[in-house]
Amino acid sequence: MTERCAWARSPLDIAYHDAEWGVPVHDDRVLFEFLILEGAQAGLSWSTILNKRAAYRRAFAEFDPAKVARFTAARRDRLMQDAGIVRHRQKVESAVSNARAFLKAQQEHGSFDRYVWGFVGGAPKRNAWRRPRQIPVRTGESDALSKDLKRRGFSFVGSTICYAFMQAVGMVNDHLVTCPQYATVYGGETASRGR
Repeated sequence: MTERCAWARSPLDIAYHDAEWGVPVHDDRVLFEFLILEGAQAGLSWSTILNKRAAYRRAFAEFDPAKVARFTAARRDRLMQDAGIVRHRQKVESAVSNARAFLKAQQEHGSFDRYVWGFVGGAPKRNAWRRPRQIPVRTGESDALSKDLKRRGFSFVGSTICYAFMQAVGMVNDHLVTCPQYATVYGGETASRGR
């Protein structure tokens, strides 16, 4: 019997699960988007962030890291009044400082894609979980990514956040083997995003 991963319950969660979660991302703008959204999620549910995603795109210049890196103090103050996003001062400030660090990583490695995918050897890690409780919240790879991102000046990038990011962008695929998306993603039927 095939059945969708249990965390996808609401219509928005289901749409995200079926179309995006675990599909490899190689587009730097989308990678930046997920890095910011995963940091914004800290302490909240992913459903909350999905509900605010359109507002985040508007508020954060469609996740163009070059534009976000130039956000002034006045613009960051205005974001704190935006009810469409999570109004948490450190998370807002983090998005801007992370954009600056993101641009430096891009410059150093040619793309953020090349940099971040290096933590999994350039290809998705294929897991074969049968039960949700088997799925880790962090791994050696997410520990290494978190440590290196912090060294580069990123914030809100603890190992658990990094692992959620890795799941979202398909660096690891934690669809249960009983989920229809497991075979779709690994069978090549779901195209990579951005390459």
